[in-house]
Amino acid sequence: MLQQALSLRNRLRRTLHDVRARMTHFVGNRPWVAGVAGTLVALAMSILTALEVGAGRSEMLDHARQTSQNLVSLISADIERNVEINSLSLQSMVDAARDPLTWTLPIPVRQAMLFDRATTAAYLGGAYILDAEGEVVAAQNGAATTTVRLDDREYFQVHLRNPAVGLYFSHPFMSRLRSGKLSIALTRRIDDAQGSFAGIALLAIRIEYFQHLLDRIGTGAQGSVFIVMTDGTLLARKPLGVPEIGLNIAKSPNFQEMHLHESGTFVSIAAVDGVRRMFTYARVPGTPLIVVVAPAIDDVLAPWQRRSHVAGVLTVGFGAVFVFVSWLLTFALRDKQRAQAALQRLAATDPLTGLSNRRVLDKRLDDEWRRARRDNKPLSVLFIDVDHFKHFNDTYGHESGDEVLVAVADCIASGARRSVDLVARYGGEEFAVVLPDTTAQGAFAVAEKIRRKVESEVVVGGPDAPQAVTVSVGCATALPAATDGGNGLDLLAAADQQLYVAKEQGRNRTRSAQWEERSAAL
Repeated sequence: MLQQALSLRNRLRRTLHDVRARMTHFVGNRPWVAGVAGTLVALAMSILTALEVGAGRSEMLDHARQTSQNLVSLISADIERNVEINSLSLQSMVDAARDPLTWTLPIPVRQAMLFDRATTAAYLGGAYILDAEGEVVAAQNGAATTTVRLDDREYFQVHLRNPAVGLYFSHPFMSRLRSGKLSIALTRRIDDAQGSFAGIALLAIRIEYFQHLLDRIGTGAQGSVFIVMTDGTLLARKPLGVPEIGLNIAKSPNFQEMHLHESGTFVSIAAVDGVRRMFTYARVPGTPLIVVVAPAIDDVLAPWQRRSHVAGVLTVGFGAVFVFVSWLLTFALRDKQRAQAALQRLAATDPLTGLSNRRVLDKRLDDEWRRARRDNKPLSVLFIDVDHFKHFNDTYGHESGDEVLVAVADCIASGARRSVDLVARYGGEEFAVVLPDTTAQGAFAVAEKIRRKVESEVVVGGPDAPQAVTVSVGCATALPAATDGGNGLDLLAAADQQLYVAKEQGRNRTRSAQWEERSAAL
């Protein structure tokens, strides 16, 4: 088991090593991959950061909505509980007022019978019993004020005209019984024994009750929270403008949106100050009231904006650095690749003539021999030597000799025009040309073209004593597929042998031989 585990570990190591080697080779040969990959990674980081920032924004808005819903629920519950207490107090007042015995009792006892429960109501401005003419016949705080008639009040007229109203919420009014203090009235109808209208029971709630509820709510720098009646009458608001209580906002687009549903949340621009807010609202059960909590979007998103700005700056900064480093690496790899290519060219090129060198010639000759054998095609080689080159060097100097070699190399290169042909400097004043898929006749034609070009164009010695430069060429052609044994170097040797024949016959000439004939001779 241990040996199997070690073997598996070694295989994994070799696999990882091969993968790393392939990746290194791939990137090394394609340096732009590093820059593109770095750019894509930086872009992916930016996209992920943007998505995360966007998710954070949604979370902040969701948290604000949930918080607003909780606040609306708390305010609504407080109002609903107090309304229920006041409703029970009014019902007790109605029951006591309908009992004829109540009005025969001594005043202290009568007060206790009528208003005992009303004393528990929060922010109570007063509790009253009004008769059918709107006169106060009993008051919680003492003697009835018979000089004040309230039969013109909205709440009185509603009960007078409609016996089925039940608990009624009035609009805000200036109290005639409390020196003009702003209040709302909760009232119930009192009927006599025959079912006729006999007056109303009234609890006056100070408007400060609603404002007190809102004062405990944190709204932020630009937020708002308010309580409004279903007909658009404003009862309380924070922050409170002057004057706003009793103002009707029924024509406001935001109120019209809230009037359509029992509860909900929407984002809109407030008409009163142009601030974009998230309006969360709900109707208070059993009442004509709507509670609204509206934090400003800018206040809600302020922490998120600070964090997103920091994240954005860091992402852009690190992304830019990452992209810069990636492309810096790309340029470094490109320069390295170019340097390696230059070194390879130097290693494969003759420094004087710019032609391929002996090492390239040997490899290329071997490759072409194999290809010709596989494709069953002929392969030809030219071996070229500059005639009397030692004499040129001795007479005109090595510098002129180098110029001759360069000029001859240019003539040879222009004579072998095909992209598959290879022209190489074999050594000294000797050159070789590899001609794939070329017959003996074709090779001879190319050789003669080169010889004549050198003879007509290469001159040494200057205008006073010009001397034409000539070359001798040996040609050899083989059909590797039909040859037993042998290789490209043997073909080159055959061309070299023909070169010596050309020199022995007087130089400045071309000699050709078939490789098959040479093999038979061997």
